[in-house]
Amino acid sequence: MPEAAQTPVLFRWPPAAAFGRTVPKTKFYEHGNVRAGLREKFVEEIQRVAWAYKLADDTIHLRGTTSVPEIQVFIVETKGADVSDDVLTAIDKTVHFPIVFEVASGDRVRTVAAQKSLHDRSPRIGTYFTTGWQAADAQRRPLPSALDLPGLYEAILTALLPVATRAGETVATATVRLDRARKLQREIAALEKTLRTEPQLNRKIELRRQIKQRTVVLTGLIDPAPTNKE
Repeated sequence: MPEAAQTPVLFRWPPAAAFGRTVPKTKFYEHGNVRAGLREKFVEEIQRVAWAYKLADDTIHLRGTTSVPEIQVFIVETKGADVSDDVLTAIDKTVHFPIVFEVASGDRVRTVAAQKSLHDRSPRIGTYFTTGWQAADAQRRPLPSALDLPGLYEAILTALLPVATRAGETVATATVRLDRARKLQREIAALEKTLRTEPQLNRKIELRRQIKQRTVVLTGLIDPAPTNKE
């Protein structure tokens, strides 16, 4: 599961946008390239998928564009503790609109979404960002103010990021920055593991140098107000 957003987020979806339609899991098998192993995950992890809300010009009076014609809200009820990102991706790829998921597990829920590009024939799905688990009856916040659906979509995704965005930074550029940070975190963890078992002093010194170098770069990537030295 991806890193959780800094602040718990549950949105209060407009009643006028309520859609309330259950989507059979077989629909995602029919319209998506779902391999056998992933189908098993659908069966094991998902109890029900509900197309809960449709945020569109005719429901909330915000203009859509070709990049964000509508925003759909899907509620995924789990059988077990959670649902995998690859299952969410399979659902996401079958629907040619941006989707915001609410994953519901018993009396807790989390909001999760990835930036979705509709410009290609097959939608491109970015990194998933999520809130932490919250009580299902937790207080919900109003939707962010926006002039149109692309602005609303950007604001929703921004609320799910695990770090604050920088001045003038879009979700797309923040995602690239966070992906670089995750890569560096993996590299640092691998170097630290090697360091613990390295017997040669000169090699230990070099490993520490590499760890320190990468840590400085990582700090710059996650700093919400970077200096010109980054």
